[in-house]
Amino acid sequence: MVEELTSEKFDDFVKENRVVVDFFADWCGPCQQLGPVVEEVSKEVKDKVKIGKVNVETEQGLAQRFQVMSIPTLLFFKDGEQVHRTQGAISKEDLLDSIDEHLGK
Repeated sequence: MVEELTSEKFDDFVKENRVVVDFFADWCGPCQQLGPVVEEVSKEVKDKVKIGKVNVETEQGLAQRFQVMSIPTLLFFKDGEQVHRTQGAISKEDLLDSIDEHLGK
């Protein structure tokens, strides 16, 4: 399950374990392509990785804080520290590979 994140919940969400956060906007075509991929992956990795999403239209402060200049952007966090970033729509396989490579199996 992908959790919608606000600035109030963000830090608590990413501070522990392994987390992927999808920065998106409803009007963004590539974001619409990536959304279902992120949902599907969240079900497969739910026991080892938490997945959240941030709407850059309503949470501009978070987008600025993490220097998200284009969307979709995926940020990967391990124990509260950002360890990786991807930009643009990626395949399910690439997302799973990035999770394994940067967050561990």
